Amino acid sequence: MEVGKQFSKKALEDFKLIDAAVSGVDEQAYADLMKRYKKPVYHMILKMVRNVDDAEDLTIEAFAKAFKNLHKFKKDFTFSTWLFRIATNNTIDFIRKKRLDTMSLNTSFKDDNGEAVTIDVQDKNLNPQEEAIKAQKIDLVRMFVGKLPAKYQRLVKLRYFDELSYDEIAKELDAPLGTVKAQLHRARELMYDLVKNKKEHI
Repeated sequence: MEVGKQFSKKALEDFKLIDAAVSGVDEQAYADLMKRYKKPVYHMILKMVRNVDDAEDLTIEAFAKAFKNLHKFKKDFTFSTWLFRIATNNTIDFIRKKRLDTMSLNTSFKDDNGEAVTIDVQDKNLNPQEEAIKAQKIDLVRMFVGKLPAKYQRLVKLRYFDELSYDEIAKELDAPLGTVKAQLHRARELMYDLVKNKKEHI
């Protein structure tokens, strides 16, 4: 691919960082790429999910997936476009899964006012797409959990593998909610470090 003038200076710098990261010449290149895009990716995801904790989780997942597939990146468009597409698709999968917990079925039944009545049916069976999303989450946990300090491992498994809320984790561990939040925040920071520091971690 001949890099043309259509790419900005920042995009060209990104290409150099990607080449350095993929070739193994500069491990710091991963950290530099994350430093450039962590905030904008996080804020984009936060607008979509409107939940700080979920946005943090999904940001880690986006970078993990991007770095895992960085060797496949083609310079046909900018790294930011590619990264945001990965982040957006991953977040849409997450939103779809949350909403699929309850499936709405439009029925022909009408109430006394003639209004159509919608019946919500709980869907306990994951369809193939949801199974694939679940498998990706499990892969993410396996990728990181063994590299974390022992005290964070169970927390991360509960959050990412079992997909429990902070309240549910606090009850499960019989720990104060504030402690759980603080420790999960620290665990996330450690996972960011794992994502950006070593290619072989991913």
